Amino acid sequence: MPLVIAPMNRELKIIKILAEDKVKKHLESLGITVNSFITVLSQSNGNVICKVKEGRLALDKNIAVKIVVA
Repeated sequence: MPLVIAPMNRELKIIKILAEDKVKKHLESLGITVNSFITVLSQSNGNVICKVKEGRLALDKNIAVKIVVA
């Protein structure tokens, strides 16, 4: 399921990132990689605040739709 519809406060595994290479590399530098874990802390109009490793990130709706989790 895409990150925008993922349940909150549950650790989820990132299965796939459906973005272009430039965006994928930027997300990797932020710690968002395939087989890593992410937790959705808050959602608003598709925009997502999530916990990655020990930090928090705000992701735009357009990016959050491209991150597939399970």
